[in-house]
Amino acid sequence: MADERNHIIYHEKQKLQFCLLHALNNLFHEKDAFTRKDLDEIAEKLVLEDPYKGNWTHLRVIFKPHHNSLTGNYEINVLIAAVERKGKKVIWHDRRNKASSINLDESESKLTGIVLNVPVTRYGGIWKSRHWVCLKKINGVWYNLDSDFESPYSFKSVEELRGFLDAAINGGTEILLVKDDE
Repeated sequence: MADERNHIIYHEKQKLQFCLLHALNNLFHEKDAFTRKDLDEIAEKLVLEDPYKGNWTHLRVIFKPHHNSLTGNYEINVLIAAVERKGKKVIWHDRRNKASSINLDESESKLTGIVLNVPVTRYGGIWKSRHWVCLKKINGVWYNLDSDFESPYSFKSVEELRGFLDAAINGGTEILLVKDDE
């Protein structure tokens, strides 16, 4: 998709609970930067490497420790392992600090993007979950590449982005910075 500034913006749309898959592909700005198979393999490897593996139950066929094998719904350890495969690192932003402590002017080569883990409540509060969202600076402009959106949203300024991030922090969102692993 091209935006009003004529930049090509890669944006995947939501399917089932594969928001982490979409957020990662949006973050690396590439279709199939990761596939469902890649993330499933990462999740399975994490189980094998876990020294505190629980006992096997029949529910583990579907509800695995790091993802749901039918719908996706991957968790943070899968994100960290996937990002590390691309030579990047995840830095968990301290929620006690406002967004002003994040260097949003850092070069795109150093700060690959921001991944949000947003609390979601649906069906009148019956169903609670979390949703992965990618924010990325492309040619100097920050975009919200939320896979639930019809198209990317461009922030008008860094101040607007900071306000968005502060509101997200206040709403219980976790902020993860994806940076070069220097």
